[in-house]
Amino acid sequence: MLRSKNASLGFIFVTILIDCIGFGIIIPIVPKLIEKLNGGNIAEASLVGGWLLVLYAIMQFIFSPVLGGLSDRFGRRPVLLISVLGLGLDYFLLGFAPNIEWLIVGRIIAGIGGASFTTASAYIADVSLPEKRAQNFGLIGVAFGVGFIIGPLIGGLLSTVSLRTPFFAAGILSLLNFLYGLFFIPESLDKSNRRAFDWKRANPLGTFYNLKRYPKIIGLIAGLLILYIAGKTIETIWGYYNILKFDWSSAEIGYSLAFVGVLISLVQGGLIRWFIPKYGQIKSIFYGIFFYAIGLALFSIATHSWMMYASLVPYCLGGLCGPAIQGLVSNQIPDNEQGEIQGVFTAMMSVSAIVSPLIMTNLFYQFSKPDAGIYFPGAAFALSAVLCLVGAWVIYRSVKTHTYKLH
Repeated sequence: MLRSKNASLGFIFVTILIDCIGFGIIIPIVPKLIEKLNGGNIAEASLVGGWLLVLYAIMQFIFSPVLGGLSDRFGRRPVLLISVLGLGLDYFLLGFAPNIEWLIVGRIIAGIGGASFTTASAYIADVSLPEKRAQNFGLIGVAFGVGFIIGPLIGGLLSTVSLRTPFFAAGILSLLNFLYGLFFIPESLDKSNRRAFDWKRANPLGTFYNLKRYPKIIGLIAGLLILYIAGKTIETIWGYYNILKFDWSSAEIGYSLAFVGVLISLVQGGLIRWFIPKYGQIKSIFYGIFFYAIGLALFSIATHSWMMYASLVPYCLGGLCGPAIQGLVSNQIPDNEQGEIQGVFTAMMSVSAIVSPLIMTNLFYQFSKPDAGIYFPGAAFALSAVLCLVGAWVIYRSVKTHTYKLH
């Protein structure tokens, strides 16, 4: 039984890891591929890329609760396997894409399949002992960290072969994962624990509606959402900005993003464990926001490639603030409602992934197109730095207004 549960956890870890690797693979390749398919300049390509990110995020936002509900009705295994198979086939679709329309269809499919994170989390809960659940949920964070290092690195290396090769590599990995799950992984949800599918419970906006029950944390949540929108800028325009300003190749973009993954892992996996206990949650929030703002501001005015790498250090140190805010919010919520508030954080990340590309790619385009009135490709990074200060102000007001439980 223990071996079966360990195998099941291994499959879920690999499933999430491959999802993250696949997303990471695409980031360094998409700018050049869109530019090639679109036939325009890199500024115009950023607009198309922004919409592809938006479509992906919208599909995840809508289908996360839907797939979660379907897994409660039909079991985790079929939902996960269909999602993994769909992602594998989608990578091949993207690899053969002859035009932008194919990329759009591919991103929609990937967004639906990528919404399986909710089902993967439920599978982990099913096969974990109560005292091991928190530890096993940590596998998701590990998969994100490792995936964001491996994905861009693979994408960068394989892009030297062709812009299409990384998609086929990701597709093969996903299909192998599907076959492994098909033949070796059992269902985790007993039939006696299944429930009927309910469209009302699959409403992604219901999470935000429930926030009215926690008025003390609304300011913290609003500030965190603003910071999420600012932080998503690096995922949104990093490739386009560095291609335009420093003539980076897809490989160089991939290597730089792998460096981001390493720095984030060091901050999230090591520094946070020392910094937050030493300085406390509230101070850590404002130190983190300060580093975020500095990093983003430096991106906007960098004049050499090495400056982008150097600026990544304060930017990634900004990762101190997110967990500090989440911890402070979590301390205000009863133990039996922690799952619900974690759903709020997930929904906010989805909303920021929709809003940020719409704002930042349009800003990048307006200030970097050939006939721009003011030529300033770093405008989106500069705005993000300002948003950090706005988020800090919102959180500061909330901290001054309310008394928070710190432990």
